Amino acid sequence: MDLVNMEAVDVESQNDVDLADKMRASREAILKEVGKLIVGQQGVLDQVLLSLYVGGNSLILGVPGLAKTMIIQLMAQALDLKFSRIQFTPDLMPSDITGTEILEENISTGKRELIFRQGPIFTNIVLADEINRTPPKTQSALLEAMQEHSVTVQGETLQLEEPFFVFATQNPIELEGTYPLPEAQLDRFMFEIVIDHLPEEDELSVVTETTGVEKEPPKSVVSRKDLLAFQHLVRRVPVSEPVARYALSIVRATRPEENGTRDFIRNWVAYGASVRAAQYLVLGGKARALTQGRFAVDFEDIRALALPVLRHRILANFQAQSEGVTTDKIVDQLLQTIPIPKSGM
Repeated sequence: MDLVNMEAVDVESQNDVDLADKMRASREAILKEVGKLIVGQQGVLDQVLLSLYVGGNSLILGVPGLAKTMIIQLMAQALDLKFSRIQFTPDLMPSDITGTEILEENISTGKRELIFRQGPIFTNIVLADEINRTPPKTQSALLEAMQEHSVTVQGETLQLEEPFFVFATQNPIELEGTYPLPEAQLDRFMFEIVIDHLPEEDELSVVTETTGVEKEPPKSVVSRKDLLAFQHLVRRVPVSEPVARYALSIVRATRPEENGTRDFIRNWVAYGASVRAAQYLVLGGKARALTQGRFAVDFEDIRALALPVLRHRILANFQAQSEGVTTDKIVDQLLQTIPIPKSGM
């Protein structure tokens, strides 16, 4: 098996095996704590956890009232991470996110000095609530933080504390007064996580449980140090060349300008996904493999994550919109037409 990773997990090393076991156990512990207050939404919780294990940012799409904010806040509590929520509004300024310098009197010298006051981005998990309700200038204040984990203020670059994540929410039904995220920013989100309404019985449980005695918040079951160790372990999980090529073939097949493009891609897609999509397919596959007790990525890991990785990176054209074709349908059709390699693992 040709490995893309130079430094791979050593299954002969007790330290690596113990850390992988600890990571798998952490998933169960976190889900148990968050499940005290969140009913159902297993797929959503799994995708949020994979994003945290990889160290990626994610976009969460859902109508109001589906516990988008609560899920991220509870995850932060279970992971002992500092949490900030920023409500994005049309009048929000970049300095409201990053912080600003203010003039204060130095008590010891009596002189007035410029002091930098950190904004809410100086935390571990930022929830950018309704990110599409603020103009692009303010949205862009997150770009450096998401990519470089740093903030530049008045020419000075300040590093953010690790681990650092941005989870941004969008309301898909209220479009008036919104500013669509530019493609460059969308591409920086590992997943677009879609939250749907619960089945009737689960929704009934929500109604009965949230109108009774208030429950205790989740306990911290994973330390920041452990989470950083899990992220490093994920990077070291091996991926065979056939699996990496399979991930890349799915991504390249989304681009209408590629040679041999499928007719439905040419008819429905204006722009396809970048190579960053293939990177996140592989990284997410590594984290998924570890949480399932495996030390290598397989083809099913890639297929399982194709929708959340690709749905926000494919730009459907007017013909697709007029025919009611969603990006989810395009990805589903791609998975049906791209064969899984029969050998090479």
